[in-house]
Amino acid sequence: MIARFFHNWEHQLATVDTNRVVRPFEWGLDWLGGGLPDGHSQDRLSQWARETVADSARFYDLPPTDAFDRRGDVLTFPSALVTPHAENNVVSVGIYPGRDTSRSSRRRAVVVLPQWNADPGGHVGLCRLFARFGLTALRLTLPYHDSRRPPELERADYIVSSNIGRTLHANRQAVLDARRTVEWLVRQGYEHIGIMGTSLGSCLAMLTMAHEPRISAGAFNHVSPYFADVVWQGLSTRHVRDGLEGHIGLDALRDCWMPISPWPFISRVRGRKALLVYAKYDLTFPVNLSLKFVDEFTRCEVPHEVGVLPCGHYTTGKAPFSYLDAYYLTRFFLRSL
Repeated sequence: MIARFFHNWEHQLATVDTNRVVRPFEWGLDWLGGGLPDGHSQDRLSQWARETVADSARFYDLPPTDAFDRRGDVLTFPSALVTPHAENNVVSVGIYPGRDTSRSSRRRAVVVLPQWNADPGGHVGLCRLFARFGLTALRLTLPYHDSRRPPELERADYIVSSNIGRTLHANRQAVLDARRTVEWLVRQGYEHIGIMGTSLGSCLAMLTMAHEPRISAGAFNHVSPYFADVVWQGLSTRHVRDGLEGHIGLDALRDCWMPISPWPFISRVRGRKALLVYAKYDLTFPVNLSLKFVDEFTRCEVPHEVGVLPCGHYTTGKAPFSYLDAYYLTRFFLRSL
């Protein structure tokens, strides 16, 4: 009965947006640069993905830059990956300085990655809450979002779409943008750096932490081991699946998108602190995927805390569930940084 209530509520909230577009399927090999093996597009992508996972340090390697520009509480810098969209090549980060507390001398900060299609106000309240407790929060604008969105888009479609290669490129770009944000924090003298993300941001935060040793704690809000499975099964991505079906199956899609999936990198966060949050009635990040993610942390002997929300994906943003979620996240970073 409770599950049916939340599932109905989730469907109502998911249908508020009426501008989802089913885009044509594309392999998008041109987004991946040279070095792809010869053969059929799917085979080439699968082999490329296996090689990329095996050498993920190179895939997520961060080129150096000194082009940071802070004006007030907004930090901008060039993205480490260049795209055909000039606006998407400039990263914007909102800074919410932590208030003075007895522990502020430890210079603690959290990089915050909002959910897919978050509006400019998404997660600002959470950032202000972190700041109130002495944690400086940096809210990263994801690729193709807000000021980075090309004029032809109504939504941030290019970061999750039926173009396989562009999706890989955009999510890699987001990870490098987050790593560059960490680099700026280190230059400012921050000693204890955490990262958190919600939904798509959770996946990106996990990938960033796995490839950025200067992050000591990560909170992953709505979790899944696989990028492809969320797209294939999730309520919010039915239009993306519609563009994929008939061209590629789930198993092959999972293989192709493995470099942007947390699954192969879970053991890389061993020795650091992690919080895994999932919702019992989630239809966007289905619970079977969240439980598999949590189980893999246990199997890999990666220490972690778990927070369970008694709601769904969209309803996490509704009171009182948003307060419980904020409590889990804030308490974790206050104890871990």
